[in-house]
Amino acid sequence: MAEGIAAHIASDVMEVSSAGVAALGRVQSLTKLTLAKNGYPADGLQSKPVEDVDLEGADIIINMTGHPALVVFQDASKVEDWDVEDPYGSDAGTYQRIFEHIESRVVELVSRVRMSAPGELTVRNVDEKGSGREKGSGRR
Repeated sequence: MAEGIAAHIASDVMEVSSAGVAALGRVQSLTKLTLAKNGYPADGLQSKPVEDVDLEGADIIINMTGHPALVVFQDASKVEDWDVEDPYGSDAGTYQRIFEHIESRVVELVSRVRMSAPGELTVRNVDEKGSGREKGSGRR
């Protein structure tokens, strides 16, 4: 969902890609329906393994695995951990609730990207209350 949202609202400042540590090989139908219901196109979304993505070329990596960045990535300097529930196997209401959470996080990230100078985006970890601590710098 994050890829679909970011690609739609931030194509002017972001080149977005998504991958998973346990990719299913398909995008769930409720993911596509939830995005469409909220006005976001789902065409072109793919489920792919993280190995298929150029992490070295990424300026910022959003980690939604539920594991701390250092557990998943060798270099966590450009990784931002987001605590996001996985809706897989849930009902439409759960997908909608999680969509709203992800959308608010993406909107906040896009705002930070738009307000930062090239090369000055700060990667941070944010707890559920929204307070953040800086973690390093990324590029835009």
